[in-house]
Amino acid sequence: MSTETCDLAVIGGGVHGASVALFAARAGLRVTLFDADALCRAASGTNAGTLTMQMTRAALIPYAMEAHKMWTDASRWLGHDVGVVACEGLSLAFTEREEQILSDRATARGAAGAPIRLITPEETLKIEPNANPGIRMASHCAIDGYANAYLTGIAFRRALLEAGVTIREYTPVIGLEPTGQGYDLKLRDGKASARQIVLAGGVWLEPMMEMLGLRLAIKTLVNQLAVTERAAPLMRTVVCIASGLLSLKQFPHGTVVIGGGWQGTGDRDTNSHRATTESMIGNVRLAVHAIPRLRQTRIVRSWTGFESETADALPALGPIPGFEGAWICGAVHSGYTSAPYTAHCLTQAILGGEPDMPLFPIDRLLTAPLRDPQRSTH
Repeated sequence: MSTETCDLAVIGGGVHGASVALFAARAGLRVTLFDADALCRAASGTNAGTLTMQMTRAALIPYAMEAHKMWTDASRWLGHDVGVVACEGLSLAFTEREEQILSDRATARGAAGAPIRLITPEETLKIEPNANPGIRMASHCAIDGYANAYLTGIAFRRALLEAGVTIREYTPVIGLEPTGQGYDLKLRDGKASARQIVLAGGVWLEPMMEMLGLRLAIKTLVNQLAVTERAAPLMRTVVCIASGLLSLKQFPHGTVVIGGGWQGTGDRDTNSHRATTESMIGNVRLAVHAIPRLRQTRIVRSWTGFESETADALPALGPIPGFEGAWICGAVHSGYTSAPYTAHCLTQAILGGEPDMPLFPIDRLLTAPLRDPQRSTH
């Protein structure tokens, strides 16, 4: 069997893993990036690309603010355009309970630095005239927007190759073995070795950790999205609903992407997921409720994708306890927004420096170790 060697092996080629690989390679490390699928085509390629403070946990707001700057300046640090549109964001409340949700979130996220404020229905309709006039309240954020997830994958591929990263797509890592000088990675067509490793596998972080004999519960969500035909201008902000996690955005060419709280069905172990009619109806009803003029458009496509979360919806970001030179990155609610900056901070630690902002060590998340590490396929 052939053997590859590198300074850093990144296992998982989503935005988190790709960012770490890029920053580490630019710092001079020999980096190999492994993914069981195509680069940035799993969770990072099927999400709505929303760059929002409204759905980011308060503890992550400072990271998301820095990451938003990176996203809007992607052509400079990434070297390629990712179709970012920076705009304002609105979260709408239609019930008394949703008003309380918005008030609590605005207080917490505002205290963390997000420019979020509560506004009246009248103010909301001045910002977004096509919003449902039946709203009771809205929260407004001056910093929001979205990236084109498809263009992001293309941009990362080009940047990684330019930085000298070896990209191994469709190459699952099926085993990990500490050697004392690093790690041996078992592949289907051979093996590889690395001085350090980063696990950045999203929903597959749980079975990846099992390869090291550790138990880390990762929640698997199946996000369902849809896109409309091209339409006349309907909105100029990113719109969500307080209690539903619905997100709506209209791209410059006119299509509207509907993402939200109604889930599809799927199974991580078989890497399968699909849209359901019930969730399609639920998401569309929420969308039309928020922006009534969407009734005039038609859905042309729907799709699903995995999203991973830890038990507290904050990142798994830092060293893996008991394993020198092993790191973990990802599994956070609305992680697409903060990914470039959290990856930047982790890379600083990998290189032996002090991160610009603290990491989120996983000691808080680990349960009892496994007796027999599993050598599962990822």
